[in-house]
Amino acid sequence: MSRNIIAILRGLRPDEARPMTDALIAAGITKIEVPLNSPQPYDSIAAMLDQAKGRATVGAGTVLDTGAVAQLSAMGAQMVVSPDCNPDVIRATKAAGLLSYPGVFTASECFSALRAGADGLKFFPAFKLGLDGFSALKAVLPMDAETYAVGGVGPDDFSAWQRAGITGFGMGSSLYKPGRSVEDVARLTAETVAAYDEAFDGR
Repeated sequence: MSRNIIAILRGLRPDEARPMTDALIAAGITKIEVPLNSPQPYDSIAAMLDQAKGRATVGAGTVLDTGAVAQLSAMGAQMVVSPDCNPDVIRATKAAGLLSYPGVFTASECFSALRAGADGLKFFPAFKLGLDGFSALKAVLPMDAETYAVGGVGPDDFSAWQRAGITGFGMGSSLYKPGRSVEDVARLTAETVAAYDEAFDGR
């Protein structure tokens, strides 16, 4: 089953990339990003792409410019995630054939992202927007728009966000943070996946 959960591995080191990739995939998460403000992020992404061998969608987060998109495309990455809504980055991402998940917070940003071709909207920071804020925005968005809650939303919140109409989540420090063992990441990932499956009734 494909789950709309993006694992955000901020601070990942290249030597952790392969075991973390296997742990996430084994536990049921198949969308993985390494933010570009991590140590040697392109090395980590290259290792993850090689380790995943098509079993996961691997890409970068905190992508702020089209130069980074070009570098990611050249190395075979499949996904670009940003903290902001930059139509130039979105258009470059789509022109390169990658998935685009820009950060949004307002109706204007949502529609700007969709017009530029975004595959999904990353509501960040979701805990500040809240369920009421998201519900208000959801009422005016296209019915088929993919929406992700990112920032301050954990497994205990999945059911409430699902009822509000969210379609996925981005999970950062609740899954991985520097110094956390592969075993702990595997356990936390399994707990996250179980909560997601319960919230979405196995869909």
